[in-house]
Amino acid sequence: MMAVARRDLRRELRRGEVAWVTIPFGAVAVLAIPLAIGIDVPTLNRVGPGLYWVVVLLFGVLVTVRHTATEQGVAAVSARLGIDPAAAYLGAATASAVLLVVFEVAVGMIAVALYDIDPERWPWLLLVVPAVAVGLALLGTMAGSVAAGATATNLVPFLVVPLALPLLIGATAAFDAGLTQPGGILRWVLMLLLVDVAALVLGVLTARQLQETG
Repeated sequence: MMAVARRDLRRELRRGEVAWVTIPFGAVAVLAIPLAIGIDVPTLNRVGPGLYWVVVLLFGVLVTVRHTATEQGVAAVSARLGIDPAAAYLGAATASAVLLVVFEVAVGMIAVALYDIDPERWPWLLLVVPAVAVGLALLGTMAGSVAAGATATNLVPFLVVPLALPLLIGATAAFDAGLTQPGGILRWVLMLLLVDVAALVLGVLTARQLQETG
C-alpha cells in the first residue's frame, strides 16, 4: 500500500500538477467568486466557509482523478506484479488524501485572509480538513477505477461530485456548528467519518472486480 502511495507522490513531485496548476486555480476561484457576485464583507464572513468548501469539492475532484488517464495501464502492471487490488486502491487513495490536505491548507489560508473568517472557527478545521480529504480521496480513487474500466475517464467528475455532496454538507455544517454550537459539531464530524468508512469498505470490496474489468 505504502509503495503505491510513494509512487503516486513521487509522480506528483515530478509533474507538479497540484502545486502549479490546481492550487493556483483554486486560489483564483476563492478570490473570483465573491468578486463576481458582489458579496459585501459581513456577508462574505458568514458564507465564506461554504464557498471555500465548494472550491475544495470541485478542485479536489481534479486532485483525486489526476491519474485516471493512466489508471488502466497501472492496474495491468499491478496485476502482473501481484499487488493486491485493495492495497493498490488504499495506496492511491492515501496519496490523493495527502495532496488534498496540502490543497485544502494552501487554499484555506487564502480563504481565511480574504474572507476575514472568525479565528474561533479555525480549530475545527483540524477535524474537518482530514475527514474531507480522506473521503474525497477514497471516492475519487474508486470513481477513477470505474471510469478506467469503462474507458470514460471524462465522466469521473460527474461520478464523484454527487457522491461527495454529503462531505460538502457535513464540512460546512460542522464549520458553522463549531462556532455557534460547539457540541453540535460532533454529529457532523461523525457524518463525515461515516462517509469515509462507507467509501473505504466499498472501495476495498470492489477493488479486485474493478481491476479485472479494467
